[in-house]
Amino acid sequence: MRMWKWWWETVSRLRPACARTRTFLWLSACLAGMTARPDLLGVTSIVRGLGLDEKYYDRILDFFHSPALDVRKLTRCWAETVFRVHPDLVRVNGRPVLVGDGIKVAKSGKKMPGVKLLHQESESNTKPEYIMGHSCQAVAVLGRAMQSVFAIPLCCRIHEGTVFSNRDQKTLLDKMLALLDSIGLEERCFFVADAYYASGKIVKGLLGQGHHLVTLVRKNAVAYEPAPPREGPRRPGRPRKYGAKVRLRSLLEDHDAMEEAPSPVYGEKGVTIRFRTLDLLWRPVGIMVRFVLVVHPTRGSMILMCTDLNLAALEIVRLYGLRFKIEVAFKQALRTLGAYAYHFWMRAMTPIKKKSGDQYLHRKTYEYRIAVKRKIDAYHRHIQVGLIAQGLLQCLASSHPQLVWANFGSWIRTIRPGIPPSEQVTAIAMRNALPEFIADSPGNQIFAKFLRERIDTKRVEGLRMLAVNE
Repeated sequence: MRMWKWWWETVSRLRPACARTRTFLWLSACLAGMTARPDLLGVTSIVRGLGLDEKYYDRILDFFHSPALDVRKLTRCWAETVFRVHPDLVRVNGRPVLVGDGIKVAKSGKKMPGVKLLHQESESNTKPEYIMGHSCQAVAVLGRAMQSVFAIPLCCRIHEGTVFSNRDQKTLLDKMLALLDSIGLEERCFFVADAYYASGKIVKGLLGQGHHLVTLVRKNAVAYEPAPPREGPRRPGRPRKYGAKVRLRSLLEDHDAMEEAPSPVYGEKGVTIRFRTLDLLWRPVGIMVRFVLVVHPTRGSMILMCTDLNLAALEIVRLYGLRFKIEVAFKQALRTLGAYAYHFWMRAMTPIKKKSGDQYLHRKTYEYRIAVKRKIDAYHRHIQVGLIAQGLLQCLASSHPQLVWANFGSWIRTIRPGIPPSEQVTAIAMRNALPEFIADSPGNQIFAKFLRERIDTKRVEGLRMLAVNE
């Protein structure tokens, strides 16, 4: 029961996000259901995973659509919980490291707001080039676990598909900045992202919030040397700011000007890279930024950029090498937790057509727009609850790995030393220990009592939950 006791103590920190105690208990039930369910078939799998009576299927649907759970407050409470509970967050110069990226989730519902035709730039041959689905952006914080690193998800939102006002000019970059601000971090951080976020808007927004950016830039990027000081009497007009143009791509071929060092990239040993550091003016923001030109023996060449001029080049390479951890987190959220496995349809919605784009709602009635917002809020609640369930598994695996292995009770081919249990292993251990927690918890344990009163003993899942008492 120690794992579930730790889980309950951590989940209790999310109580301020709920308007009522009953709402908080349903939040806890959904978190437990997403953790312990045996399949990923939407809300029905939560009911099966906890052995609940069938009438509670509608209660869970009502919970995800209820404004009693404030998603913004829930996100802030969860971020604060992660920073307090996780034993070892990755920090550079005292700053935590956040990673951000987008994810496109396939959805086939013709009455699901926000579904649109999306292009996938991935080079994986398992992904189609175009899909119908939801386009989301997510932010995670990096945390160490033994000799590994987790990307602990903090929040994710659907950022495309619906346009409520034709005067709304916000781009995905604006929405990413708003997403970072919604987390409510009190600390200044490093934000690591791919080349899509290498823009003046992101840099200015992050610097305005006190953060720094580490990103990849395209190889056709140019920068400028500072203008040389003007000689002679001052002339009218604005002083010259930019000097000679530097085409960064051309410098990648000058190996003699580069230094050599062991690769700091996560998981690489015995690999030597070449790198060169340049502090130049970048015109989209008009300030000095640090460029790191890297030549890898097998991965080719790249150009990294950082807005912190005091950060060492190898540290910039190491940070960008950890960006892929959010891709791993996406995979686990999809295949292990089912954070994006929602199927909430809007009955009154006009069916969308195949290969359609954004849904423009500024000419729809007020009631219709409110109904669309309600449905999108339900999607956001489901996603956020799923990501919290995933983060709880990661924090548990980081804090108590031996306890997780002791309750795993199954077999995998290879248990690597120094590597913590994965989300799937931890979820299986939690599933195995759940009946003991429900059956043997004292009568004043409010959550165990809440579940015991709703278990259906006529089904095998319910009997399993209460088998310990018998």
